[in-house]
Amino acid sequence: MSFLTKFILNLSPPLALLMVFLFPALEASIFLGFIFPGETSVILGGVLAYEHKLPLWLVMVVASLAAVIGDSVGYFVGSKFGHRILARASGRFIKPKRVHQVTEFIAKRGVLGVVVGRFTTILRVLVPGVAGMSDMPYIKFLIANIVGGVGWAVLYSYLGYTAGTSFAEVQKTAGTTGVIVFAAVVAAVGLYFFYRYVREFSKEK
Repeated sequence: MSFLTKFILNLSPPLALLMVFLFPALEASIFLGFIFPGETSVILGGVLAYEHKLPLWLVMVVASLAAVIGDSVGYFVGSKFGHRILARASGRFIKPKRVHQVTEFIAKRGVLGVVVGRFTTILRVLVPGVAGMSDMPYIKFLIANIVGGVGWAVLYSYLGYTAGTSFAEVQKTAGTTGVIVFAAVVAAVGLYFFYRYVREFSKEK
């Protein structure tokens, strides 16, 4: 990881921007995220913006496009070859139990699951393919993909920018932020369904 970090930070701005695009784009489409999380290159793009080597807005735009395009490819790959690919990946990169949990997560949460999954590494790698396998309509997936992908790209590139060259601290903050966002969304969903349950119960009385 440290080698790749130094490698990206020492690239010329155009090549570094290419890495900001490639890693998130390949994360879910070919499951690269199991080896190198796409958020790392996006954070590094923010660091390069802090160093005035790249415009921050350009890093955000490129990372957003990468997230949306990569997840869309992952969706279509999942719809065609998902079961075969996950069968091979299970046990090597991820436990079969985890694959089953992600499948259930998407089945229960649907579009919201795609948005939430964008902020957690394991879910981010698997959710697009699982969404394709579950026959979720592509238009619904695309809307959630754009919302989650753009939000994720803006957040992590800005984290890199605000923390500057303190990359180790940025990585730690990024991981914590992902957990907080995930927990907040899950809590909001839980409160929503609890509210609906209480309302329906009150009507029955």
